[in-house]
Amino acid sequence: MAYLIYAIRSILRWLSNLLKAIGKAPEYVMFTLDEPRLETAPPRPGFPKRMLSPKKATLRDLEKQMRQVANDRRIKGIVLRLYGIDAPPAQLQSLRDLMAEVRAAGKRVLVWSHNFSLGSYYVACAADEVLLQHAGTVAAFGLESRYYYLADALAKIGLKGDLVQITPYKTAADLIMRTDMSAEAREMATWLIDDLYRQYLEGISEGRSISKEAAEALIDGCPLQGEAALRAGAVDAIVGEEELPGYLGDEAKPATLATYASEKRKLRSAPLKRPGKCVALLRIAGDIIDGKSATPPFKPPFRMPLLFSEKAGDLTVVHQARQLARSKRVAAVVVHVDSGGGSATSSEAMAAALKTVADRKPLMISMGSVAASGGYYIATPGTKILAQPGTLTGSIGVLSGKLVNAGLYEKLLFHREILRRGEHAGYYAGDQPFTDEERQSIWESINTIYQQFIGRVAESRGMTLEAVDAIGGGRVWTGAQALENGLVDELGGLNVAIARAKEAAGLNQHCTIREMKPAKKLLAPATPTAGGILEYAMQGLRIFSPGKMLLLSPLVRSEEP
Repeated sequence: MAYLIYAIRSILRWLSNLLKAIGKAPEYVMFTLDEPRLETAPPRPGFPKRMLSPKKATLRDLEKQMRQVANDRRIKGIVLRLYGIDAPPAQLQSLRDLMAEVRAAGKRVLVWSHNFSLGSYYVACAADEVLLQHAGTVAAFGLESRYYYLADALAKIGLKGDLVQITPYKTAADLIMRTDMSAEAREMATWLIDDLYRQYLEGISEGRSISKEAAEALIDGCPLQGEAALRAGAVDAIVGEEELPGYLGDEAKPATLATYASEKRKLRSAPLKRPGKCVALLRIAGDIIDGKSATPPFKPPFRMPLLFSEKAGDLTVVHQARQLARSKRVAAVVVHVDSGGGSATSSEAMAAALKTVADRKPLMISMGSVAASGGYYIATPGTKILAQPGTLTGSIGVLSGKLVNAGLYEKLLFHREILRRGEHAGYYAGDQPFTDEERQSIWESINTIYQQFIGRVAESRGMTLEAVDAIGGGRVWTGAQALENGLVDELGGLNVAIARAKEAAGLNQHCTIREMKPAKKLLAPATPTAGGILEYAMQGLRIFSPGKMLLLSPLVRSEEP
């Protein structure tokens, strides 16, 4: 019956496309990108909260729209209007990949803006032509990373961080424990910014057909305004937005230009997805926590681990994985990871559940902007791991501790009396720092977790424990560096991961991609399959509460002035 319905719908779509082909379509379709876009969207809340949470456009939405344009023979090309799209490098690279796909389909791709930052200029250089508004500016000044240290500020209000790190490269705790950058943190920050800057320069060099040295000279010569940008070869033309039709055509016959929103019903529709076996897409994003996944009501100006950020809960993800493992319709799974880590036990629970999936069907891991620490841990069961060159990953390490708040109570003139029973009842209490004995105990705990972590990685990547430790210890790598170090299998975005999943499962390219939603009911673990999943699942970790063993990546944020 499903195939009969598919055949009828395919005939109707063919007739619809035939009628559309008779009508007129614009020669160029315009898209406006005025904010960064996530590759996949977080789940939306149910009614009535959904009324206050409008759906946000994603790169996958843009991909479907641009592919629809690319498949319409009547259309010559697209124009991208770029505004504030400064996003993590991996997201920019996914956008560049999409533009390359449209160009490969024979369409002309132009980018227009009134002001190019480094990020938007990097994207623009993937187009056939870069256009600048009159008096517009190319302000691609370069790449800047800022690191903040709050130890003195916290001390002023009576707070002090007391955390134990597996190595100095596990720098997430530095934010609250240090006043400056350690030698190890500086070394790591240097290799990260050097490699990311190299990627930007190579993208500009390739797009503008100039040497890497010339690309660096162009950046160092910024800002370039108007005609100066044209003379420097930074742009191909100075064109006002109202002049675009004339530029795309000629003075005698200007090209027709329309937005996608106004013309989408007139464009040829994409082929229908085939019924039958499908590829499932599972999204794991945000801080990894114990419990249910959650989306914050608002987003702060900078990332704050475990606060005001999206949360991926093991209670949600594990049951989604169990659904996928048992589904007869799902032939392969792609897990899109965009997480800097979090709870060690939750990371272990997710990894164990995903290993069950990998034992039964191909499991591709697609790393987003960041897949570090716990975000890398949950990637280890993957049949293949893919990352963009600018993805931040690795951070194979552990830390644990607490925030000592006794000084804050004193400053607030709060007086407390505390009664305890048991030698370690105040183990994670904030009224006192760890004793030497407790600190040693914590070290032994995080070292146990670390040994299990590198064991997971060694088994997954076919490496020795010593080799994993040499690139682990909390060290963060770009995707390109991770490929060199053997932590990922291939460079590419979500589309490449989906293509690999289809290939591994022997599915048609037009098969359905099913985006997983949170499970409506909880599922118990199924009988293990061959492959040692029982042994894998029984090696869960025990952690103390409220102090959590954390697999957190350092706070890495690239900024442009």
